Amino acid sequence: MEERLQKLLSAAGVCSRRAAEDYITAGRVAVNGIPAALGQRADPERDEITVDGRPLRRRDPWVCLMLNKPRGVVTTLSDEKGRRTVADLTADCGVRVYPVGRLDLDSEGLLLMTNDGALMQRLLHPSGQVDKTYHVSVHGPVEGAAERLSQVRNLDGEPIRPAQVEVLRQSGRTALLSVTIHEGKNRQIRRMCSVCGLTVKRLRRVREHTLELGDLSPGKWRYLTEAEMEALKNT
Repeated sequence: MEERLQKLLSAAGVCSRRAAEDYITAGRVAVNGIPAALGQRADPERDEITVDGRPLRRRDPWVCLMLNKPRGVVTTLSDEKGRRTVADLTADCGVRVYPVGRLDLDSEGLLLMTNDGALMQRLLHPSGQVDKTYHVSVHGPVEGAAERLSQVRNLDGEPIRPAQVEVLRQSGRTALLSVTIHEGKNRQIRRMCSVCGLTVKRLRRVREHTLELGDLSPGKWRYLTEAEMEALKNT
């Protein structure tokens, strides 16, 4: 839960709330590596809060896990319509974790979940250029579809980087494509397919950054290994 930084510093025994204002004004407090501002709020379960470069004492350990999100599950912590959420699927991990990016309701596959705010910011920041690979089942004029999709440079007036597209399987008017994108525009692959006259039947993320979904079952999650965490942090 987000609270004012003054309250968080006071609760952690760093200083009084009044003194915390001076700390913040002097630039001694940062949230996820960015100098904090007076009145700023943060969530100690999600954000990395430092004072003079030292992390604020945390109640929970850093956790990072991989979830295989099924179709029909929403990528939120709660849903006003009562639909199942990714938070429901990861509730048994013991701490509150947050999704790194999104997969829309009808999409499935690899979704990172963490309470490490600094890692989340690094992975989501545009400068990170994190590659994501999807297996996409499409229907329609599939002949030459890979070339057409890789040539899409604009979506509704917004420029996008070219995707890497490979045909994994093709029969008649259906095909299974491997599509790697470097950005996270809203429903980007579905919109690209629409531009090319293709209907998406199934969309599953199988790779993100250095991580592979592998044989993780839908609806299940696992902690990242030490090697996987090291690769994420060093890339």
